Amino acid sequence: MLLSMTGYGRVTQVFGDKTISVELRSLNSKYTDIRAKIPQNYKEKEHELRKIITDRVHRGKIELVIDVQSAQGDDEYGLNQALFRKYYRELRQLSEELQIESGDMLQAILRIPNVVSSEADSIDEQEWKAVLQALDAALEKFQSFRTAEGSAMEEDMIKRVDNIMELLQQLDPHEQERVDQLRQRMHKNLEDYLGKDKVDENRFEQEIMYYLEKIDITEEKVRLEQHCKYYKEELAKKQPLKGRKLSFISQEMGREINTMGAKAYSSNIQRLVVGMKDELEKIKEQVANSV
Repeated sequence: MLLSMTGYGRVTQVFGDKTISVELRSLNSKYTDIRAKIPQNYKEKEHELRKIITDRVHRGKIELVIDVQSAQGDDEYGLNQALFRKYYRELRQLSEELQIESGDMLQAILRIPNVVSSEADSIDEQEWKAVLQALDAALEKFQSFRTAEGSAMEEDMIKRVDNIMELLQQLDPHEQERVDQLRQRMHKNLEDYLGKDKVDENRFEQEIMYYLEKIDITEEKVRLEQHCKYYKEELAKKQPLKGRKLSFISQEMGREINTMGAKAYSSNIQRLVVGMKDELEKIKEQVANSV
């Protein structure tokens, strides 16, 4: 089971005359980064909210939004009139003294902290229980979203790995062809430089064998195939939180593919290597979005 790092979940729940909305969304991030937008009187519970989310959501830039709407409307929030008048007098005085246009002073003052504040200093325990229920339901939807996205990503990854293995099998016919072409080209160059009668065939065979060993890609092919099988085995495991491990395996796959490209000396092999690199880049893009 693979989990996507992007997720979304929203739940609305009625509590008395209030409507509680909890929304969770996440984007890619190497670590767990939680940003909470909650009512002022919930601030004392923010640590508890963060712990609940951290325990259930692994990795990602997570945004939590809790919104509480009350049928009482203006009973929930109050205007600190004394503080408003104080800011107004001081700002008006500065405006006249410095000859600065006052602009929309009303809106500016309303945005100052504590001018408009919640009448409730603390959260009611029954209301808090309702918030936790809504959060739990939102987390369930959030995780379902991640699981569905992860399933689609997993299918795509398996397809890409299979494509790499198929391209790997296509290398075999070109390897002997590459060896024959290299041997002929090197022998011709040697004859042109020394003359046909002066070429020591035994020494040439020794040198060509040494050179061919240096560009042999058998080990890289074997290791790449093992990495591909290992990747699919990890994908098939039931536990989540495998993104980092898959990233490490894909890096090893990349090393083998790059080494084969460096040793190719064949346009046909190079073409297949480029195809493998293209598939691997698509795999890495998916891994970067997995938990």
